[in-house]
Amino acid sequence: MYIEQGYKGLHEFWRYVLGTLIIFIGWQFIGAIPLSVVLLGKAFKSGEMPTDMGSLSDLLGSNLFLFLVLLTFAVGFLSVYLTVRYLHKQPFLSLITIRGKMDWQRILFSFTLVAILSITFIGLDVYLTPEDYVLNFELGPFLILLVIAVLLIPVQTSFEEVFMRGYLMQGLGIACKNRWVPLISTSFLFGILHIFNPEVAKLGYGIMVFYMGTGLFLGILTLMDDGLELALGFHAANNLTAAILVTAEWTAFQTHSIYKDIAEPTLGWDVFVPVLVVYPILLVIMSKKYGWSNWKERLTGAVVTPIEPMEAEIKIEENVD
Repeated sequence: MYIEQGYKGLHEFWRYVLGTLIIFIGWQFIGAIPLSVVLLGKAFKSGEMPTDMGSLSDLLGSNLFLFLVLLTFAVGFLSVYLTVRYLHKQPFLSLITIRGKMDWQRILFSFTLVAILSITFIGLDVYLTPEDYVLNFELGPFLILLVIAVLLIPVQTSFEEVFMRGYLMQGLGIACKNRWVPLISTSFLFGILHIFNPEVAKLGYGIMVFYMGTGLFLGILTLMDDGLELALGFHAANNLTAAILVTAEWTAFQTHSIYKDIAEPTLGWDVFVPVLVVYPILLVIMSKKYGWSNWKERLTGAVVTPIEPMEAEIKIEENVD
């Protein structure tokens, strides 16, 4: 099954510790060099150094800022690939799925389903509370945003999936010999990675329920389906539609989207409904479509170490005797 795919490479625990460090350095330091260089140049000319997301976006321009931020995730994704291939000597496909090749139909199904839901919910909210939104559409900047978003947001979301639900889940599963520890741990870590988002500062720590709940949902998708494809489609559709359709001054991505949310943000139903209602419904839909069963074993069962070839030969000989 999915976590056992990690045994296809070198899987000593120290490799996962070192690999996580390499990935983090690639993502947060090397990947941030272009952003830092451009930011320092702009700050030198303007004579001021912004400290929050909104000010950074204003200084650089939202499209340039978005491009440079997303570029850090592209370097992070490359860091995961190099770590898996050369530190672990593991086939990269085995980090994504147990299937012989990437199942693009699964990615497309999940992406389409979530995109339709996101567009519907956002459209409904704009219709019911038009006073909370202003039209933000400008053709030129929007087209540039569209190109950046379509090309790089799937890279950003794919990095988060292959790192959190892929690399860390396999590593923790092999180390702990069970499935529930990596499922819970990666859900918690996924939430912690978002703790410095401006949404948290604006809405409070209650929004961590959404981030951790989303991490748990994506982890369940991965373990039940034995692959990242459904999680990849979900995450890409969720972030892509949000970046293109709606922005706000207090969100991580401030973009030239179609609408701008001008309402005073509050921690309300829109934070908890996805976790408590939408995600369970999506799990039911996907379980019916892909015939999932044996939920307890897949989500909490033991991770079984594969029998080494020599041990297998010995057991066969003993059975023959």
